[in-house]
Amino acid sequence: MRLTEVTYSGARPVDGYGPGFFRIGGEVHQGALLTGPDGPAPWTGYSDIAPLLALAGRVDVLFIGTGAEVAHIPQALRQSLEQVGLGVEAMTSPAACRTYNVLLGEGRRIALAALPV
Repeated sequence: MRLTEVTYSGARPVDGYGPGFFRIGGEVHQGALLTGPDGPAPWTGYSDIAPLLALAGRVDVLFIGTGAEVAHIPQALRQSLEQVGLGVEAMTSPAACRTYNVLLGEGRRIALAALPV
């Protein structure tokens, strides 16, 4: 078996998460989080659309973690993101973190906006 070390560009994988926090690159971030090409930043939730729209042209898919339970994101948010060319995938935050890490390791142009569990 041949093992290949995964290298990440400017974006870093999610190391872990728990009640109210995410850990990226060994650093703990409290509350909701946006991470992608520019690294992690606070995100205040579905109404905080400006930093998500700023990803247009820089990422192809935005994973939205809805917390511990699967939930629909607001239709207006989805439409706004899709209108600027962002693919949107909503899932639980744990699933979104795992999917983000896998695709990040493949070198894909992705970002993650997640509510804490």
